[in-house]
Amino acid sequence: MATLRVSSLLACSSSSLHCNHSDLTKLQSSPRWAYSFSVTPLCSRRSKRIVHCIAGDTLGLTRPNESNAPKISIGAKDIDVVQWQGHLLAIGATENDLARDENSKFKNPLLQQLDSESNGLLSAASSEEDFSGKSGQSINLRLPGRRITLVGLGSSASLPTSYHSLGEAAAAAAKSAQSRNIAVSLASTDGLSAESKINAASAIATGVILGIFEDNRFRSESKNAALEYLDILELGTGPEIERKIKFAEHVCAGVILGRELVNAPANIITPGVLAEEAKKIASDYSDVITVNILDAEQCKELKMGAYLGVTAAATENPPYFIHLCFKTPTEELKKKIALVGKGLTFDSGGYNLKTGAGSRIELMKNDMGGAAAVLGAAKALGEIKPFGVEVHFIVAACENMISGAGMRPGDIVTASNGKTIEVNNTDAEGRLTLADALIYACNQGVEKIIDLATLTGAIMTALGPSVAGAFTPSDDLAKEVIAAAEASGEKLWRMPMEESYWESMKSGVADMINTGPGNGGAITGALFLKQFVDEKVQWLHLDIAGPVWSDEKKNATGYGVSTLVEWVLRN
Repeated sequence: MATLRVSSLLACSSSSLHCNHSDLTKLQSSPRWAYSFSVTPLCSRRSKRIVHCIAGDTLGLTRPNESNAPKISIGAKDIDVVQWQGHLLAIGATENDLARDENSKFKNPLLQQLDSESNGLLSAASSEEDFSGKSGQSINLRLPGRRITLVGLGSSASLPTSYHSLGEAAAAAAKSAQSRNIAVSLASTDGLSAESKINAASAIATGVILGIFEDNRFRSESKNAALEYLDILELGTGPEIERKIKFAEHVCAGVILGRELVNAPANIITPGVLAEEAKKIASDYSDVITVNILDAEQCKELKMGAYLGVTAAATENPPYFIHLCFKTPTEELKKKIALVGKGLTFDSGGYNLKTGAGSRIELMKNDMGGAAAVLGAAKALGEIKPFGVEVHFIVAACENMISGAGMRPGDIVTASNGKTIEVNNTDAEGRLTLADALIYACNQGVEKIIDLATLTGAIMTALGPSVAGAFTPSDDLAKEVIAAAEASGEKLWRMPMEESYWESMKSGVADMINTGPGNGGAITGALFLKQFVDEKVQWLHLDIAGPVWSDEKKNATGYGVSTLVEWVLRN
């Protein structure tokens, strides 16, 4: 029998978020999942900026506990699953694997062996817990010297999400038991091709890496996972599977960056900090990524009236327009594409203030989830370095706040393509920033654009909290992105672009208004964005308002990074 030992990427350099003031306390990121935020130039512009920085550093934010990254290495050795000597063994089993004979014994050979080793405890526990292998089910069995976790995969395990869930369940069991080393295997690999085994191993590794991750930067005390080693059994060995695992590690690094950016509060992640993070990505991957950060004055020169209208002078944190460009210089260029992310580091709603418990204003730090996904994808692609593609990562970062100089309902703003917009709702600000960002992307000469935005509550009403809505007039691009999402295990659903709804978006005094009458809000939002995309450019809008955040875990998900990376590679 063969085993694959998988290495985690998750050791990152530690640095601190600080302001240029000697008495300010530095907030250090944990080295385990750390990403550097250095914003000295942005915090020291003037006295008001320093006051804000002091507030940001003293609002109960504490130095997190430091911990060592898991030391998980790639290697191979011959070992039988039953004889594996470690702390926790997780087995993924389908409903068919749980079939029993006339004596109520498992028919599956591996489960037979494990049941025999446990003196029938596995069989008894699965019967008592009514474990039938359905998706989402799991049981944990404690034996002398080790534990066994049985995880249900459903009727069949043919999708990446099944194996990803297996990895997450194994990680959860490992955290609960404070396991130092774990192994994950399938009860049966019958019918799985060599390629399917490789993909399964990659998805399991992804589930474990992301499942073991905890964002402890803002806790006074935290219990760190003890996991150091992960063995993936019975799914093959060799260079090809090692490459796939390494790819999964790089994507996980991007997902974790996306999670950390969204998790961090708005008094930490300002537009300036987001710009500094983009600079850090460009610095880390300077062989393939360049960066250009535009300030408000430069955006004025480009006539970005829609974007600047949102931020105006209503916030102490100035806007920054972020443009990263990935390109490998030694390969013939085949595609030029753009990824555009909505970058509202906080959205108060403006004068259409978000009020009441249902407004979720306390979660509006996640209104830059699209930007986080774009920057996470940039980090992952900086590691992977695909050939033959030029990728532009674009974020119009700002806050939507209230002041005497803030944007008012009824104001008219002009986008950089000359189109005018009557602002009938200041809480529909993200589409205004995206308007100028999409125009800018088209001006880079790209052939295809995907934008990601926590754009509407309407999409959550339509698709719930776990599925993003995809809007595009291009059937070909829709197929590409849907295939990429399926391969990465992220959920999205193509929605209609009902052109007749555009009539409701016309203004009596300008070219358009920024929100429709109410019904079909996700569709009218997409139709609004379409007005700022060149007709020659294929474009798809992802409304990620639902899956960007997990209410159950009270954490960001990093949604979008995996799909974006997969889509770029397919181009």
